[in-house]
Amino acid sequence: MHLLDPNDPHTIVDGDRVCEAIAHLPDPDALHDWVTRFALLADQTRLALLLCIQHAGEICVSDLAAATGVKDSTVSQALRLLRAHGVVATRRDGRTIHYHLTDDAIPALLGQLPAGPADAVHGHSKEHRPA
Repeated sequence: MHLLDPNDPHTIVDGDRVCEAIAHLPDPDALHDWVTRFALLADQTRLALLLCIQHAGEICVSDLAAATGVKDSTVSQALRLLRAHGVVATRRDGRTIHYHLTDDAIPALLGQLPAGPADAVHGHSKEHRPA
């Protein structure tokens, strides 16, 4: 399948590679969805919250604030944005609202991050090593 536009003003060195690149571009709506996901991850507070939710499971605002060292109001604001974009959802338990991940692509992206040194600093290492 030849995907090159004969009226394209660009100088093309390798038409087969250009066609291969074009063939693997998602449609504009899908590309926009990925740009939005990456933009949501590009904020330190939101990224920290998503990592906490991924590893802790359902968790409430005050516990997220304690885990991240961020004010409750800042956590709530970030979660509101994440919820508006369909990345997290809520479950109410009395007066407490718990947040969980809903976008299946997010755990795969977060899984690419290296394990943080915060585990050792906060005494939450996954394995106990004798001194």
